Amino acid sequence: MNKQIKVAVTGASGRMGREVVKMVLEDPELRLVAAVDHSTEGRDAAELVGKEACGVRLTRDLELALVEGQPDVMVDFTIPQSVMGNARAAIKHKVRPVIGTTGMSPEDIEELDRLCKAEGIGGIVAPNFSIGAILMMKFAAQAAKYMPHVEIIEYHGDQKLDAPSGTAVKTAELISQNRQELRQGNPNEEETIEGSRGGYYDGFRIHSVRLPGVFAQQEVIFGGFGQTLKIRHDSYERAGYMPGVNLAVKKALELDGIVYGFDHFIE
Repeated sequence: MNKQIKVAVTGASGRMGREVVKMVLEDPELRLVAAVDHSTEGRDAAELVGKEACGVRLTRDLELALVEGQPDVMVDFTIPQSVMGNARAAIKHKVRPVIGTTGMSPEDIEELDRLCKAEGIGGIVAPNFSIGAILMMKFAAQAAKYMPHVEIIEYHGDQKLDAPSGTAVKTAELISQNRQELRQGNPNEEETIEGSRGGYYDGFRIHSVRLPGVFAQQEVIFGGFGQTLKIRHDSYERAGYMPGVNLAVKKALELDGIVYGFDHFIE
């Protein structure tokens, strides 16, 4: 690569944000030019990850950071209430968004796609950047062709804001591409406790577990005559997402419009 890709990180002092900052600082093909966070400002961003000062200070002002840093790409791991405003600001300045924040609606993604195309740029919205999680989704979509009876159980910590997770929703979408709608279970079943059968999606169910001490796990369970198939992925630390984020930052420069899902980059 002839020149470094200039990267802005929003939510930089958050748990995922710190991992992104560290990843950018450690890759010679990338250069951190802005670090935005609403909770703190003034510190050198490298201090967040125990590295020598890099000259980029945390700021609460995204607009100013975009103007002064002139990034090529903005990586966003913030919260559902902030992500759309951050993305609109980035696109306005012709900065390509790479978004890992979940909880976005299909309408949100369509809006960002229109805005990007109007500016002649592209970006990525991905519920999960873990290569193992993407493979889990792809395997589940393949299995759905042959075993259409399926349920999804996803596990996260009790502070996660959206349910079901973006990973579970994306998995359900991929399964539905290979499976006609089939309403599962006994047609006369009755929930004696509301919600006990989980959320309904295209004939099958998604269950969200929220407990302290849990990081991020998902299993897709298929049932057939005399057998079951379970496809499970477990994440143990946030660093596991960074190879995918790194690839997304580099791929974003080649895109026109928004690509939804990191699965498009895993053959």
